Amino acid sequence: MTPREETIRAFLEEAGWGKATRRSLAGDASSRRYERLLLDGRPAVLMDWPAGPDAPAAETRAAYSRIAHLAEDVRPFVAVGEHLRSLGLAAPEIFARDLTHGLLLLEDLGDHVYGALIEQGRGPSGEALDELYRAAVETLLRLQSVPAPLSLSVGDGTAHEVPRFDDSVFRAELDVPLDWYFPVVLGADATPSMRESYHEIWTGLRPHIDAGVETLFLRDYHSPNMLWLGARSGAARVGLIDYQDALIGSRAYDVVSLLQDARRDVPVEREQAMLALYVERAKDELEGFGEEEFRASYAVLGAERALRLIGLWPRLLKRDGKPQYMAHMPRIMDYLNRNLAHPVLAPLRAWLDAHLPDRT
Repeated sequence: MTPREETIRAFLEEAGWGKATRRSLAGDASSRRYERLLLDGRPAVLMDWPAGPDAPAAETRAAYSRIAHLAEDVRPFVAVGEHLRSLGLAAPEIFARDLTHGLLLLEDLGDHVYGALIEQGRGPSGEALDELYRAAVETLLRLQSVPAPLSLSVGDGTAHEVPRFDDSVFRAELDVPLDWYFPVVLGADATPSMRESYHEIWTGLRPHIDAGVETLFLRDYHSPNMLWLGARSGAARVGLIDYQDALIGSRAYDVVSLLQDARRDVPVEREQAMLALYVERAKDELEGFGEEEFRASYAVLGAERALRLIGLWPRLLKRDGKPQYMAHMPRIMDYLNRNLAHPVLAPLRAWLDAHLPDRT
């Protein structure tokens, strides 16, 4: 038995779950590990997350997780989850915690993952997909209805200071396609002049990202991290996981994540219909909301996110030995092209036409 397994068994024993049956759950693209537990008919989920940074993007740089303000231990998950639950949103309850060793015993939100339901074309009780998407929009409106929290309690007398989508994050994300897509997929490094012109374009686009009222955004609000809880009501019908990397920034960020889902196709008709739903409700429900300003932010953030993802997939392939993510590339290219139709992105579109003309 490894020392880590001994720590886990002691944690479960102290929590009263020492006799639970345990089986592994599918993980994600991170270092976190999950198990599903069952004890006397009661389910729970074990999150096993030893503290530590992501692997460095390059020997001469800090870890990408540190540059991009990605969580490196369970504390942000605990703090953000408590905030979400305080808003009536369905983040899993925490039954037991060991913050020192990175262990949490969580409420099991079930198996109705949005990704699988989208693949099936309906909810588990026959709900139309549009109902699931409408609930997801309602969840975002509820999240964005309160001021962005600068500091969140962890519950142990300390606080999690919520990072902003600042220039550190922004530039780190911009570099991902340059660092990985160009050498891995195109077989040639991005030149210094290409990098300089690319960053200059994004410096000009940055005001569109910063426009409008700030909010807390969850950062990965898409189908793998959402579960359908149809027996609940309102915004609580969407179970939330994987929100530890939440930042303060644009209201458009999570809307893009939802409606330009990295893992499942969102037809342009559904994207536009749900975007219109969000906009119409936001006009009535969110302070300081402007449609033209928001739609520009949505397009710019959509393009930025798509470009980051077309670099992330090759990084997972080359660095982490996870080739399965490359299957998402055509979808992301389609989203990128949708966003590039917005007039504010004309300079970026010209740069991509010159350096990345094959975007299919």
